[in-house]
Amino acid sequence: MAEEEPKPAKKVKKATLPEKPPEPRGPLPTAAEVRAAKKAELVAWSDKYELSTEGKVDELRKRLLAFLTKEEAKAAREAKKAAEPKEPEKEEKAEEKPAKEPALRKKPKKEEKEEEGEKERVHEARAKPKLDERLRKLLDLRSAKNAVRPKFRRQEWFRYRMFGDEWRKPQGGQSKLRRHFGYRWNVPSIGYRGPKAVRGLHPSGFQEILVHNERQLEGLDATKQAVRIAHGVGTRKRELIEKACDDKGLRILNRMVTE
Repeated sequence: MAEEEPKPAKKVKKATLPEKPPEPRGPLPTAAEVRAAKKAELVAWSDKYELSTEGKVDELRKRLLAFLTKEEAKAAREAKKAAEPKEPEKEEKAEEKPAKEPALRKKPKKEEKEEEGEKERVHEARAKPKLDERLRKLLDLRSAKNAVRPKFRRQEWFRYRMFGDEWRKPQGGQSKLRRHFGYRWNVPSIGYRGPKAVRGLHPSGFQEILVHNERQLEGLDATKQAVRIAHGVGTRKRELIEKACDDKGLRILNRMVTE
């Protein structure tokens, strides 16, 4: 008979041993102790907390201090989490039918009309004068000169508080400002003035006309002139003037503000 082949031995499963709980590390050293420790103690701590033991004393110390910082932050987070109260489980409530909403109060007709009026209001652009190309260029030139013109101050404005910022011509016989010494500031001169053709015009290009009553509106040209109501005019008369200006198409530079 042929020799019987030996049966392969059954593999025996190795019993998995339970993992040993991590050994308690004990209290961590303080940062002051780490800074004051020598290399032997630093190496022992590094080995205990499974840190690298290579390097000089400064490197070991930095590594341990970083480890202590992380452990303190971790402990603080755990303490905060433990201190927070646990949220009670929400009890499932039976679905309730929503109550009927109360009927909305109808707005009175007056309020509805006011709202419709506000919607219908359209922004009206302010009236602008009819200017030729020459006057437009001169207005632009005047604006450019105004932007670069220095602020003129009277002599020794910085010394006496009572002087203020108003310009006064220097009169002293020995005044260096009057004699235009180079180290003194500039004084008003003809070169700082704007073009003569647009002198005194409003920035928009209108010629300003001061008005005290309705009679002064007669004969004004709405394409070149604009109205400025005098400050002494009362509310009642101002309303009449503004209404007359609207009828004639005149622009009011200081219209009364109503809210």
